[in-house]
Amino acid sequence: MDPRPAVFLDRDGVLNRAIVRDGKPFSPMQVCEFRLLPGVVETCDRLAAAGLPMVVVTNQPEVSRGRLSIDALDDMHAELWRRLPITEVIVCPHDNADICSCRKPLPGMILDAAQRHNFDLSRSVMVGDRASDVKAGTAAGCMTIRIGSGYRDEDDVTADGHADSLQDALPLILQLILQLTR
Repeated sequence: MDPRPAVFLDRDGVLNRAIVRDGKPFSPMQVCEFRLLPGVVETCDRLAAAGLPMVVVTNQPEVSRGRLSIDALDDMHAELWRRLPITEVIVCPHDNADICSCRKPLPGMILDAAQRHNFDLSRSVMVGDRASDVKAGTAAGCMTIRIGSGYRDEDDVTADGHADSLQDALPLILQLILQLTR
């Protein structure tokens, strides 16, 4: 089977609400705080209908910091599995000081998924709300879309496209992938 394009999605701020304190985003710590953003279910359904597999790639350093339990994380991801037609959820539980290849901005999670699922990264898109998401997608050889976040202390990186939400990014995702598939 020939390699196929995929859509890589950051979790917090793209699929679900990030908890913003002092202009900085944080992950929900409990399933009761975990809320999908408007239009996410419909957008993911449309991506799936277009034949595009979706892989969630998310940094969750609060696991290694002891503030987020694996059970709470699993409950949040069970909600993603229940509501979205996703192919896989990949988590980097490491902190900034840990030495790993999976923590974004490094591309490890994307590269591993591409190898497992036979994805063509040059025809794939990484969608994220942080500079680290764009950097990871670029390092993996994907096209990138940055969801407008307005977070403080963020690097200014160049993405292939910008949108206010995943729903608003849908036409751009399809355009980027389809122009390379023809």
